[in-house]
Order: sequence, then C-alpha cells, then structure tokens
Amino acid sequence: MMMNIQKIKTFGELKKSGYTRKKVKEEIRENLLKRLQLKENSFPGIVGYEDSVIPDTERALLSRHNILFLGLRGQAKTRMARQMINLLDEYIPYVTGSEINDDPFAPISKFARDLLREKKDDTPISWLSRNDRYSEKLATPDVSVADLIGDIDPIKAANMRLNFADEEVIHFGIIPKSNRGIFVINELPDLQARIQVSLFNILEEGDIQIRGFKLRMPLDILFVFTANPEDYTNRGSIVTPLKDRIESQILTHYPKNIDHALMITEQEADITGDQQVRVKISDLVKRIIEQVAFEARGSEFVDKKSGVSARLTIAAYENAVSAAERRALLNNEKETQVWMSDLVGIIPSITGKIELVYEGEQEGPYQVAFNLLEKAFRTQFINYFPNPELFKKKKGGEENPYKPITAWFDKGNHLDIFFNTRDQDKIQLLYTVDGLHAFVKKHFRHANEKEMSLLMEFVLHGLSAYSMISKKVVEGKIEFKDLIGSMMNLSPESYTSEEEDFG
Repeated sequence: MMMNIQKIKTFGELKKSGYTRKKVKEEIRENLLKRLQLKENSFPGIVGYEDSVIPDTERALLSRHNILFLGLRGQAKTRMARQMINLLDEYIPYVTGSEINDDPFAPISKFARDLLREKKDDTPISWLSRNDRYSEKLATPDVSVADLIGDIDPIKAANMRLNFADEEVIHFGIIPKSNRGIFVINELPDLQARIQVSLFNILEEGDIQIRGFKLRMPLDILFVFTANPEDYTNRGSIVTPLKDRIESQILTHYPKNIDHALMITEQEADITGDQQVRVKISDLVKRIIEQVAFEARGSEFVDKKSGVSARLTIAAYENAVSAAERRALLNNEKETQVWMSDLVGIIPSITGKIELVYEGEQEGPYQVAFNLLEKAFRTQFINYFPNPELFKKKKGGEENPYKPITAWFDKGNHLDIFFNTRDQDKIQLLYTVDGLHAFVKKHFRHANEKEMSLLMEFVLHGLSAYSMISKKVVEGKIEFKDLIGSMMNLSPESYTSEEEDFG
C-alpha cells in the first residue's frame, strides 16, 4: 500500500487517495498506541530502562509533549531520541521543492502557498521518508539564532531583486527545516541564554520570528532536548521560562545492576568475527570489567558531576579482548582466553573516561584507574570465594582456607606472570603455588583446565586486593610476593614507582 501511495505525484491525486494529514505528535502517538497494543518494544536495544525511562517517555509521547532528557553522560539520552524515528510514518507527502517540508493541506511557507495558489491540484508532491525527518544539533556557545531559526539572506535578495521586507529573502535555519519531524538539541545548557530565549515562541505557540518580520509560521515539530542535571554543570543552565515550556522532563540513569550493564556492553562492543573465534572471555572477566565502572561511580576521586559513561566498559571490553588477541598472535596460538593479567590492558580505556575531583592531586588518572581495577577485583572476589576479611581477625575456630597459599609466599617464594606468556606456560606456573589448585577445586569442582587456571589467577589478584599477598605491576609482568617481605625489602633498586605498587 505504501508503494502505491508513493506513486502519487500531484496534490489532486493525493486528495483522491483519501490520505489524511496528521500532526507529527499525533502521528507518533498513533504509532506508539499500535505498538503498545501489540505488546511490541517501543525502544528496542535500550537496556535497563524498562521500568523507568521508557514508561516515562511513552507517557510523554502519548501526551504529545516535548521532552527533556536529564542525565549524566553515556546514559543513552541521544539514542532514546533517535529511536523515536521508528514511531514516525514510513513516508509523508510534502510540496515538491519546499525547504521546510510544507504539508500540501496546510502550507506555511510563501513558496508553497504561491505554488498551490498557482497550480492547485496539479501542485507536484514528493514523499519524505521517516529517516529524513530527524534533525540533531549539538548546543555549543557559538550557535546563533540564525543557525537555529534563520536570517535575512542579502545575496538571495540581490539575486532575486527583492526588498528585504519580502518573506522570500529569508534563509531558514535548522529548526524550520525540521518542520513535520523530530528536532533534537543535545547539551541544552551549553546554549547561550539569549539563544534559549529565541525558542520560547516555537515551543509555546509553534511559530517563529526572524529579524522583526511579522511572520507567523506554525511549525509542526516534536522537540527533544538533552542535558546534564543543572546542579551538576558549571558550563551553563537551562533558563527557567524555557524549562517551563518543555512539558515532560525525564531523568535517565546508569545501569542499576551488573546484569544490565553486561547486556549493554556486549550489545555495543565492536568485536570482530576473528576475535570471537580466537578469544574467549569468561563471565567472570566480564563482571570484573563492569565492576570497574560501578567502582568509579562511587569513588571519592572521580567527579560525580561528570559521571562515568557506559563507554568506559565498552572500550575496556574491546581492549581486554584485543590484549588477549595480541598475546595469542605473538605466541602463534590459535585460540586463547582473556586472563586476569590481560586486564592491565584496559587501563587506557579508564584513564580517558574519568574526570578526577582534583586534577592536580597526587592520585593521577593512571593510579586511580589501577585502584578502580583493584576495587573491582575485591568486590567481585567475594561473589566466588569466602571473604578473606573474615579470616584476618579470627584467632581460632574455622581454619583459614587461604593459609596454604599465603604460607607458600611467606616462605620467600614469588610468582612472576609475564603479559605475553603462553597459555600452557601460565597454567603450569599457577600450579607451582602450593594450595592454589586445591583451594579452587574445592569451590569449583566441575571447572575445566582453562576455567580452573583463570580462577587460580583470580585468587591471587583477590588475595592481593585484600592485602594478604603483595602485587606489583612492573614493565611486562605482574609480580606476586608475600606482603611483609615485600614491604621489608623495598629499596630504590627493587621499587619501580609509586604508581605501580599494589602492596
């Protein structure tokens, strides 16, 4: 049926077809109602918002409201707006040649009005796809009223020999050109206050004013704005009268649990087919990566006002897989897994995605990133093994299950895990630690060799995070030693740098 409609080329044919015009908010409302009745997902691919942001957004769209998404970076605000394209009709008719997608039944530009007056039913009609009805503008301090709404074009006036008072000399901005569609302004507080004021009439009355023209142009637009919470930004704020004119303000949020975070990362991470064949990544490693973001959002060193985007874990996931892939290629191994030691490779994914509370403080981004990874090990460890803290304080009673492992290190033994060690060599190395295999076997009886070895390596990182053994990341390797001995033997020669010590 849609293809038949697209064959319509004149206004007369359009009227005969029985086509009925709808305003964009009505159109979205009708299509959303159909989806809800059919129990279809209105915003596919958006994870963790099923009971919060999505219902709020659906209610706003059913109410034909303009929307403000308020939340920190990386909370899918723009993605939510872009998904609304799918709630538009597949095609709508407009007057051919119109800059502002004039509805032939209700033209608002001088060009379309004149053409319809002259050609009547023979007025040519074109069809606009839903993808062409979405416009987006990032608010920056240099955005002008002319950019958004329009201005007088002196060159156009000269070429057409028109007076500046003639409506045809207007050069339309991005908002009028978005007529009959969705228009998004990202980071609204970054827009200068005087520019925000220019949006008042559009939101309240649906019309525009350009350079004092007495021009009523009732635009048909769904406006979607995104912003960081006003209290959290020092770059600017939304002027109160404008905020008052945006009918629905919807608060977004980060994933509330690890499972939602895992789904988002796996959905968004760009892992090639070759990487998927060569590199396996366990659920345990995935959870540690996600935990880094949760730790960052609660860290005293990370600026809460800036937030910690989901892009951190997506980039970290990709880097972890690439670290394992690189190691496998260097060792001519056809397949491998992401080991705990590979997670040192995610540090560059963290440092660029966190803003510190005090940039000049001793704890630089590099050290903070390492600390966040350590905290992630610590938090996830007790989901798999007994809490080491419970055995630190006990004088008698239940035997410390970690004692055989720590005793091995206490005897002066140490373990060096090189980043580029072959899988089989690493497995053999882990088995040299007394009590390590027996401890993991007790808790994970059915694990295969690779899983068992990964868990054994995890135990070492966990014991280090709980200060039962020491861990130091030096160039090319991770050193595990006993805690007391490593503290007593510190010297300028053996100590690499404060940033790399985890003892």
